[in-house]
Amino acid sequence: MKCLNVLLLLLFPLTLSSQTNVVRTSATKSAGYGVEYFLPKTVLTVHVEYSKITSKAGIYAKYAGKFLGLDEKSIISDDRIYYRLDKITVENKGIPDKRESYLVEFKEKTTAPFVCLTEDGLICSVNAEYELPEDAQTAKTENNAEKLPDINVQSLFTEEYLLAGSTLKMAEVAAKQIYRLRESRNDVLTGDAENVPRDGEGMKLVLAALEAQEKAWVELFTGTAMVETTTSEFEIEPASDINKETLFRFSIHSGLVDANDLSGNPVYINLIKIDEGNPSAEPDAKKKDKDLKSIVYNVPGKASVEIFYGRNALYKNTVQVTQFGKKQTLATSLFEDKKTPVKIYFYPSTGAIKQIIK
Repeated sequence: MKCLNVLLLLLFPLTLSSQTNVVRTSATKSAGYGVEYFLPKTVLTVHVEYSKITSKAGIYAKYAGKFLGLDEKSIISDDRIYYRLDKITVENKGIPDKRESYLVEFKEKTTAPFVCLTEDGLICSVNAEYELPEDAQTAKTENNAEKLPDINVQSLFTEEYLLAGSTLKMAEVAAKQIYRLRESRNDVLTGDAENVPRDGEGMKLVLAALEAQEKAWVELFTGTAMVETTTSEFEIEPASDINKETLFRFSIHSGLVDANDLSGNPVYINLIKIDEGNPSAEPDAKKKDKDLKSIVYNVPGKASVEIFYGRNALYKNTVQVTQFGKKQTLATSLFEDKKTPVKIYFYPSTGAIKQIIK
């Protein structure tokens, strides 16, 4: 696996990275009226979400159809532990390429020249203030759904239930209790119950208690399934096309395992270059020194990314990859106007120009 450089990070729960700050750096005389910066290279982070499901059969599973009218699909008939591959997403990130260090040079006596850089030195803007957009990952979505209180079903066992002489009779009594709870809830909703709370909050508490009790009884028939979700990350630094490389393996018995662990089935990745950006060539050796006195920027290329498991495509999209693109330069004449400096905005994640304001 020469072209697939992968770093696996197991995260539970997923820790979100903090937002990078922007640093304004002035071009001073002591620094030769120049500001050093880095161009980024693309790193693709593959986020893999999978779950461990611990299922436990209900003690009255075989009576679920007889007493509750449930079909086989809605009940758990056997105790088992298995893993499920839930979701894969790919995040495109730019990190400083330490081999691509350049200098923004200004003419002497240029009006207040400055450059905005990220904390790790990626160029954001020239002669213009810059604010990084809020990281979409840091936006948290609140779940407003109220969780039912956990109830130990044994605390609900009635005398009739405990004195039942057989499993069949106990299942029948449990089913009757479920129907009683449903009738009670219906009475509360229709106002036919005695001592119904008059305020909305009290009504919600009563209904939640009835629903939680019903759930505890029903699970004696349907069984329970506990789901534990884990997120793992793989980092890929594209250097060339990737053709059906094993990203990791997955097993319903063990979950996510290493690419070399044959206990799991392979999850493959394809990454194919489809666009090299601007077709013009990079500066040749004769022009290099001159060009480095201007601003060097990226024109990113594009690649198609596909991740698949067996015959199922788990992810398919087009991403920008700076390594597949070209480098270009801006003319030094842009900075010769000392009274009205040109403002330039970049995409820090790719090193491409976003906007030039004259």
